Amino acid sequence: MGDPVEDSEPQPQGETAPPERRKLLQILGPGLITGASDDDPSGIATYSQAGAQFGFGLSWVMLFSWPLMCAIQEISARIGRVTGRGIAGNLKRHYPAPVVYSIVFLLVVANVINLGADLGAMGAGLKLLIGGPQLVYVAAFGLVTVLLEVFSRYSRYVSILKWLTLSLFAYVGVAFVVHMPWGAVAKSLVVPQITLTPAYMTVVVAILGTTISPYLFFWQAEEEVEEVKERDDAKPLERAPEQAETEFHRIRVDTYIGMGISNAVGLFILLTTAATLHAHGVTDIQTSSQAAEALRPIAGRFAFTVFAVGIIGTGLLALPVLAGSSAFALGETFGWHVGLARKPHRAKLFYSTIALATLIGVLLNYSPIDPIKALFWSAVINGVVAVPVMALMMHLSSHKAAMGDFKLHWGLKTVGWLSTAVMAAAAIGLFATWGK
Repeated sequence: MGDPVEDSEPQPQGETAPPERRKLLQILGPGLITGASDDDPSGIATYSQAGAQFGFGLSWVMLFSWPLMCAIQEISARIGRVTGRGIAGNLKRHYPAPVVYSIVFLLVVANVINLGADLGAMGAGLKLLIGGPQLVYVAAFGLVTVLLEVFSRYSRYVSILKWLTLSLFAYVGVAFVVHMPWGAVAKSLVVPQITLTPAYMTVVVAILGTTISPYLFFWQAEEEVEEVKERDDAKPLERAPEQAETEFHRIRVDTYIGMGISNAVGLFILLTTAATLHAHGVTDIQTSSQAAEALRPIAGRFAFTVFAVGIIGTGLLALPVLAGSSAFALGETFGWHVGLARKPHRAKLFYSTIALATLIGVLLNYSPIDPIKALFWSAVINGVVAVPVMALMMHLSSHKAAMGDFKLHWGLKTVGWLSTAVMAAAAIGLFATWGK
């Protein structure tokens, strides 16, 4: 999708020079990390359940969702880069307070449930590998991620997150270790097998809720704001329109690659569990650790180990994104100082929210709440919550009052609204088939 005329029409203002285009490794940042964090233990469980329960029958959803995911994430990034504010900050400026509070409340609830589920999966994954007390591992993972997020320098922390994205490729490797009928895989990608049953619709909504999730919108927009603060030559595009062409190119490349890797990894997880678990009659998989354990007798020790290690690596990547997006949303809503580049004493409420969200996630694992149900249903909740968030984002990014001369062009607007409509249709389909 090319940029519209309005992306390049504004004339240079002030003394800010257009930044030079950077190399690919320098370009990859917010989009790559956001996409990689999407394949968290909750997502791994969702893809594993889809593959185990329906075989290759749902692989088409991964291919179908990629352009929709790219569009909505590019829109999120543009909102942050143009305005210099995150999603919550922009919603606060342009919509009634009750609407903003409701959206942020639902986001935080879904994120905390997701945090708890991911922490539980990481603890279970480490227990599978080395034995020992799962709940102690849960607390340790929570503590480590909070310390890194609060006390690491922003640039160093982003570098750590980028390196953690390599853990995703473990799942690509597993797919090539097991026997894979590639002809059947190719057919399943282009010939959808749709059945309007509650079980099928629930998994479709869960997959869409994992690939197109509200915390990803908030995080990528905020990371664009952080990039502006960290780079001396960068300003919000509404103040430095001459930077638009270079920055929109960077955002598009970063986002499309990040989301492409995310969906490809999710697809490989689905294919692996379809070719192994489903093919051997194992259809009831509800957590990522269950999927890893079930692989051991079917696909061997190597596949089991790689799958379990991947759960921990992806969890370490996703936890700070979940906690951070909650803190950014609350902070902008209530006017706090926010930003991972700030010193802890300069953003006490922001960092306290990160710590509190993670703590609640840890405590959920010590409560009577069933972590197996929480792990899968957090994805379903995200799928439902995403609809109003996406609708507001589309309205916001299409109006001059919010985006100035950089409101969405028709191509991106069309795909963005299509993405919103698909999420709404999936959620309606879920409730329509409920109880049948």
